[in-house]
Amino acid sequence: QVQLVESGGGLVQAGGSLRLSCAASGRTFSAYAVGWFRQASGKERDFVATITGTTGYTYYADSVKGRFTISRDNAKNTVDLQMNSLKPEDTAVYYCAAVRNPLFRSSDPTDYGYWGQGTQVTVSF
Repeated sequence: QVQLVESGGGLVQAGGSLRLSCAASGRTFSAYAVGWFRQASGKERDFVATITGTTGYTYYADSVKGRFTISRDNAKNTVDLQMNSLKPEDTAVYYCAAVRNPLFRSSDPTDYGYWGQGTQVTVSF
């Protein structure tokens, strides 16, 4: 079992940056692959990025590639999402999610069994 708590959301102007953090409980964090997803108002939950547990392999949605960077620190039980060159269309609630498989790579939110409560990111024009 792992519990996830996101932080770092807020309001930023277009072109700005934010860094989200996902803090996890538990002693075997490296056994989990972690993903970031987002859900804009009235829309489905979309994949943003994912990182494997031990190898650190990363995978991004095309819409954020080159602007967002996912990273993890297994010693601190954290996964961060650095978001640069933000656009108004990045506005959403951002969620981190985990699956107990260190090599897992998926953009499907139904593959992830553990979820945080979400953090709001708002990008103004």
